[in-house]
Amino acid sequence: MKARAQKAQKRLKRERQGFSTTRITLRSQYFSQRYKIFSKYDEGVWMTDNAWFGITPEPVANKIAEHMAKTRPAGKRVLIDAFAGAGGNTIAFARSGEWDQIFAIEKDPQVLQCAKHNAEVYGVGSKIWWYEGDCFNIIKTKLAQIAKTQAVIFASPPWGGPSYNDDKVFDLSTMQPYTLHDLYSFFSKYTKDVVLYLPRTSDLNQVARYAPEGRKLEVVHYCALCAYYGDFSYATGWPADEDESALQT
Repeated sequence: MKARAQKAQKRLKRERQGFSTTRITLRSQYFSQRYKIFSKYDEGVWMTDNAWFGITPEPVANKIAEHMAKTRPAGKRVLIDAFAGAGGNTIAFARSGEWDQIFAIEKDPQVLQCAKHNAEVYGVGSKIWWYEGDCFNIIKTKLAQIAKTQAVIFASPPWGGPSYNDDKVFDLSTMQPYTLHDLYSFFSKYTKDVVLYLPRTSDLNQVARYAPEGRKLEVVHYCALCAYYGDFSYATGWPADEDESALQT
């Protein structure tokens, strides 16, 4: 535990030392790809400086939405997006037309306003129920019952800044501000059907650790990776153009 804490502290120190330069460079990189992030960018999409770093590009968000709709557990027609950001994934889920209800949670009020506005740009604002606040508190106090009975939880959490790229294999126990354990242990209190969007270089042994013993865990690589915990229907098959792995515990 001490070694993990020291590693996390070193990562934070590196992040702070190079924060200004890295932030400007990354923002420029993301802005140059704005039409891949939002194809309707010129139709009035809103973003904050911070929102650029956590947005899922539109083609990837659409692919995730397609996969989740095709493989979701029987009877689960409600989706909770725990870290909505500026709306990239939330909008894709709403555009798919495959969910009876979509709840989107974002704790940054400015970023939430961007998400709401961007959903209107894409014509799906009325299909999403929005919550401002900490996702752990919102799920516990507002969405617990529906999460336990009808919902799938999708979570694209912060990864702790770009320094995760420094590691050939990313240690998810050092991810900031929430570790893999923090995320899965909380969400699984409410539903076993959880999809986590994590860095592509994530330690797959750590990812597999939370799958029930003897159960297969599906991991699909996009520009990052999604781990599909719970009763997602692998029998329906995954599109061949994706890098898909099955982990057995």
